[in-house]
Amino acid sequence: MTPEKEEKATPTIIEPQPPLPDYALTDLPEVLQKTLKELGWEDLMQVQTKAIPYILKANDLICQAKTGSGKTGAFALPLLQIMESSVKSPQTLVMVPTRELARQVNDEFNKIANGLNIKSIAIYGGVGYKEQLDALKDGPHVVIGTPGRILDHLIKGTLNFNCLRDLVIDEADEMLSMGFYPDMKRIQKYLPKDRCSYMFSATMPVNVRRLGNEFLRKPQFLNLCSSEQSVAEMDRIYYSVGSMDKDKSLLKILEFENPDSALIFCNMKKDVQYVHEYLEARGLSSGMISSNVTQFIRERTLKDLKSRKVRFLVATDVAARGIDIKGLSHVILYDHPEDPETYVHRSGRTARAGLKGIAISLVTGMEEMALKKTGEKFGIHFIKKELGDEAQLDAVVQERTTILLEQELRDSKKIEVENAKRMVPLIEHLMKSDDAKLTLGVLLHRLYWSNFTRSKKKAI
Repeated sequence: MTPEKEEKATPTIIEPQPPLPDYALTDLPEVLQKTLKELGWEDLMQVQTKAIPYILKANDLICQAKTGSGKTGAFALPLLQIMESSVKSPQTLVMVPTRELARQVNDEFNKIANGLNIKSIAIYGGVGYKEQLDALKDGPHVVIGTPGRILDHLIKGTLNFNCLRDLVIDEADEMLSMGFYPDMKRIQKYLPKDRCSYMFSATMPVNVRRLGNEFLRKPQFLNLCSSEQSVAEMDRIYYSVGSMDKDKSLLKILEFENPDSALIFCNMKKDVQYVHEYLEARGLSSGMISSNVTQFIRERTLKDLKSRKVRFLVATDVAARGIDIKGLSHVILYDHPEDPETYVHRSGRTARAGLKGIAISLVTGMEEMALKKTGEKFGIHFIKKELGDEAQLDAVVQERTTILLEQELRDSKKIEVENAKRMVPLIEHLMKSDDAKLTLGVLLHRLYWSNFTRSKKKAI
């Protein structure tokens, strides 16, 4: 059966039906208009003109728009209009994945709120508590922060959401890749049920959709992807890599993406064996399927994948026939197939049942030419991305490790915390030695890696 030709990506906008009228700069209260003009704003950005009407109408909303499109203004401008400055308690909570973004969103809020007598603060991990405690005592109207530190304050009673009316989950896809889901579910218990919630994300894979269903009530969907992004139910991404660096590039992609599970395709049986052993040697639970694998092992491997005993399945095209893995968010093509139709079959293992998926291709120079021919034949729009460098990956790893350390402390028993105090002088002493710092680094990375390589418990 020949795959149907797909429509090429266009700047089409997907809006709730019937759509609300666009919002304009002149629709803002005069005080906000004045502030924005002083900040150099000439007009509102597309995500703002489209999203603001739904937020003002208190409709739960999932908005897909790329990073840097003006999302902060899209939720800050309407929420600032409905806040009560006389109520010295958090009325809006914005959850973000990183310390850097928390500071950035907080700065934007403070700039836009100039003259409104509205205070916003940023709270995040990796720093002391005193400054944040002082800021919370002043009665902020907006709290912007990472889930781990927000949860710490909630547990300690230094933060409450008794007056909360609006929740914003910003960069939801990044939030999940950082491993914040358990903390977010615990925070949810502290949130008023009668609230409005909004979620912004650059991509909309399966796990992000699930998050929206868990935190939002009958949300409306607004997709503002430009022609540079796929507006289909699947994001098709490719990375140009060296033929000798595919294994390392695969590992780096898995670290950046941190998928719940993924199906990894190879062209040759020997490559399936190699990739499987490469991942297993690094502690990543994987299974493999090829014509060399017996039916019994094949069925057991698929069962382990669905129950999350196995996180990654490495396979030849035999896995693309007759296998339906529900909720699979990622398909990774370690090799680009010789037959263009095979690409469509492989990538079609994700984005099923109306859910969003991501197909990632690792291509060499020759394979990139074949990939472009596949795109031309089936009208597929591929997004070329640059693989993050080591410094970017290090920053992600450090953020995730901070999250893990705070979770460890938060879940520790009182006696364990008391016993840990005896180690503080030792840590201060060790920090004076480069060799001792490296020893601590080994222990921290071991904690991070054991968590990263752990199979996700939630079954597909």
